[in-house]
Amino acid sequence: MRYDFDTPVNRRGTDSMKWNVGENELPMWVADMDFKTAPEILEAMEKRLAHGVFGYGDVTDEWYKAYIGWWKDRHGFVMEKDWLIFCTGVIPAISSMVRKLTTPNENVVIQTPVYNIFFNSILNNGCRVLENPLRYENGTYAMDFEDLEKKLSDPQTSLMILCNPHNPVGKIWDKETLERVGELADKHHVTVISDEIHCDITEPGKMYVPFASVSETCRKVSATCIAPTKAFNLAGMQTAAVSVPDPVLHHKVWRALNTDEVAEPNSFATTVAIAAFEKGENWLNALCVYIFENKRIASWYIETQIPGVFVVASDATYLLWIDVSALPGESGDIATYIREKTGLYISSGAAYGNAGKHFLRMNVACPRETFLNGLERLKKGILQYRIDKQGEIQHK
Repeated sequence: MRYDFDTPVNRRGTDSMKWNVGENELPMWVADMDFKTAPEILEAMEKRLAHGVFGYGDVTDEWYKAYIGWWKDRHGFVMEKDWLIFCTGVIPAISSMVRKLTTPNENVVIQTPVYNIFFNSILNNGCRVLENPLRYENGTYAMDFEDLEKKLSDPQTSLMILCNPHNPVGKIWDKETLERVGELADKHHVTVISDEIHCDITEPGKMYVPFASVSETCRKVSATCIAPTKAFNLAGMQTAAVSVPDPVLHHKVWRALNTDEVAEPNSFATTVAIAAFEKGENWLNALCVYIFENKRIASWYIETQIPGVFVVASDATYLLWIDVSALPGESGDIATYIREKTGLYISSGAAYGNAGKHFLRMNVACPRETFLNGLERLKKGILQYRIDKQGEIQHK
């Protein structure tokens, strides 16, 4: 079957957070896609809708089998049924686990620049953010293990949130890197929450490495958050899972999610997950080809049309991480200027920690026509920003 990713879908007036913008504005910020989900998922939803009764739901054996089968067949990792817990979303799960697995004023380590809501989950629960900035050299990112061990060894550190693959930089962490994280966490008695929600949006031919698949140590110290929502554009369905192999840690996480009442599915939550993992692979493969062609075009366009600005190479996510360090000013000012002058709404890298203050994040999961429009606006905004800033300098 040939899937259509080219036809634009009008999302204005559909309660879309992303598209709640001005008439001339083009939102390419928040991480949801402008594509309809897989036809196979829509068919399953239509069948469930036709039933007409939407009482209290339960998590079925089919839901467990779908997750287990997907991770075994696609990622070569065998999970057990007893590891899995349903939850309404990755962020609700992370926030619940921060509450349960820490005490107020303890440290939670994150590797910046990183998904901005991690900060909220930590700070809103009375804990302190302890940043382990990634090393950025020659346009690539790596972990700073010397600093990481220093942060993990702090007696007040009880938790680390790992982003695998990493949002926003798009890095797929290799087995050796993840193994070392697990060893350090175990050595210093720190639990690792691995957010793997972006794991299925990877460059064709490349796959991510599940943290818990790396070693027995990684399994023992970790709770992994997974979901079909990013890959199949189902964020509004509120469906996800946490996989926790260690029985003691599993019980704590199970209590956390149930205490916060985020462990019960709505009438479509299990339906869409089962359909995605059992019938959506062909659609997903086609989607990844389309997205990474967008990313290839973006890298070429920005390199050739916007001097001094470039896209950081990445193997995962549908997000561009754009290095604007050659421009005067910081990303917050640049993003605001671009939106005001062109209507293009993209994210300031400063939202992801101080290490992101010279970067912009741009979502390219949209039809080619929309995507090219966004690139043109980006070019116009940055070129005009540079001219205006040079004028300001000359008048000083």
